[in-house]
Amino acid sequence: MPEQSNDYNVVVFGAGGVGKSSLVLRFVKGTFRETYIPTIEDTYRQVISCDKSVCTLQITDTTGSHQFPAMQRLSISKGHAFILVYSICSRQSLEELKPIYQQILQIKGNIENIPVMLVGNKCDETVKEVDNKVGEALAKEWKCAFMETSAKLNYNVKELFQELLNLEKRRSMSLNIDGKKSKQQKRTEKLKGKCSIM
Repeated sequence: MPEQSNDYNVVVFGAGGVGKSSLVLRFVKGTFRETYIPTIEDTYRQVISCDKSVCTLQITDTTGSHQFPAMQRLSISKGHAFILVYSICSRQSLEELKPIYQQILQIKGNIENIPVMLVGNKCDETVKEVDNKVGEALAKEWKCAFMETSAKLNYNVKELFQELLNLEKRRSMSLNIDGKKSKQQKRTEKLKGKCSIM
């Protein structure tokens, strides 16, 4: 019988400066930092509910540069789920996700059963280069889920990770260990006016 690991590995990819670390830190620690500090690779852990027991959500925040292809390949091969982040302020950051998506396909083979989220971050910004319809269309083409977020406003951050867990078909997973709804949902309602909603 194959061993069922208690770790669930989520890998976050995207160009430098799109807010990968901001999303992860907002989710794990509830903090937001204004200054940009390039990441090489960081791993964060969060306890979640998994098949009515507890397991560890392990989030790998990868580098935004393409200097470490071996690390990228290793992250993909170990990953159970993927978050592909671009900034709605940068068309180029969306383009940079395409080779990463192709590499996930190449390494994982069939990704029909692998949760993938395409995420347009920084939806609090006024200057947009990428309309949410462009993100939706690409997600449809890639057969993955799509969401716009703002790490700065804490908009759709917890929802992003919960939606990713909902996409997992092999295990039943939830961020709510005790099954209770969070205060975050009320806060999200207030922020809906600031970001475009599908």
